[in-house]
Amino acid sequence: MTDQLPAVIPAMVFDAECIPDMVGDSAMAGRFTAGGADVVIGPSGMLIIAEAGDDPARSGVWNAEEVRVYGPAPAPVTDRLLASPWGSDEGPLPIHVAVRVEEEEVLYLGTAQVGQVGTADGVLTDCQLRLGSPLTREVLDRVRPPRPPVNLPGLDWLRHVNGDRAAALEEFVTGWYPALADAEPPSARSVSPVPRGLDQLYRLAEQRPKVLGVQNSILREPELHTDPLGEMLVFGVENQGGFFWSLLWTLDGPEADPTVWFREFDEEPIAEQEPLSGFLIQFSLFEASMGADYLALPRRLTAAQVDHFTQALHLVPLRPFWPWVPTRFYVAPGLVMYVSTEDGEEFDAWCGATHRSALAPLAELPIDWRRFDG
Repeated sequence: MTDQLPAVIPAMVFDAECIPDMVGDSAMAGRFTAGGADVVIGPSGMLIIAEAGDDPARSGVWNAEEVRVYGPAPAPVTDRLLASPWGSDEGPLPIHVAVRVEEEEVLYLGTAQVGQVGTADGVLTDCQLRLGSPLTREVLDRVRPPRPPVNLPGLDWLRHVNGDRAAALEEFVTGWYPALADAEPPSARSVSPVPRGLDQLYRLAEQRPKVLGVQNSILREPELHTDPLGEMLVFGVENQGGFFWSLLWTLDGPEADPTVWFREFDEEPIAEQEPLSGFLIQFSLFEASMGADYLALPRRLTAAQVDHFTQALHLVPLRPFWPWVPTRFYVAPGLVMYVSTEDGEEFDAWCGATHRSALAPLAELPIDWRRFDG
């Protein structure tokens, strides 16, 4: 088989007799498994045969352009995917990908390049492979059959956003994040020196630690600190330390719903448009979308495209988040999307979902996707 594949792969029925052409002399090939996939490694290449399916914990096709391999993987598989070819001192060798769609039928999807690789103690835990050419929708549905939605988080919390914001935050968080299997019931907290909203978030984080952030972070209570002037209580930070959020620090006890101040490096602080109660909902929505397993990431959009994109979604009725780049949120069951703009003409969007099926309504939109997991 040749590596010169068409721009969009229609997929070909795989012939086992081609294996020596892909990996080299069969007598010198090693056979392994990784995350449910069969892996054959030989002196001239590697072949991965995954099972058709949509189990996020097993090796297989993730989207039209990406295949994922999960470990723990045997050392030869780890070495090969870390670009240290097994039994060879030469450069990286071809990686071929196929999927078993029926007991006797295997579809060949082409070659792939290693993207991100995760390891633990030198053992591969996960690897993202990028296919040389994207799959057609027909082939994608064969090698990664669609699954029906299961318990998508609902939108009842929306009705509380401009009423009981504590209820809105709790309903959104507990709907979006399952409690840890071994989590203890929330502890009885003593009177806290922080405002009610932060205290509530800390209680929710006891069973759902991701609520404190996966991109940016709300500091845990022991990590709270004042700024160098002792005027502001810093409670949230950007992942690279470029900016932070704080509250006015006083000795009289916290306000019930204080103003949140955004500050970049040594610039003057800027007030967020929503007080803490609204800010924590916005922060939670942003982190939910950023940390979601399933993503839909369009390239830059026009205002007209945003209007079209969001027609089937619900606007969260809060003023824009993040004064640096004003950001609004749109939601649907199991889905959160944020849209931000600096100039009102070009827009960035990021959409995250708890289940692949929640992205299905977006599949037919005339959008140029950077990544689409639906």
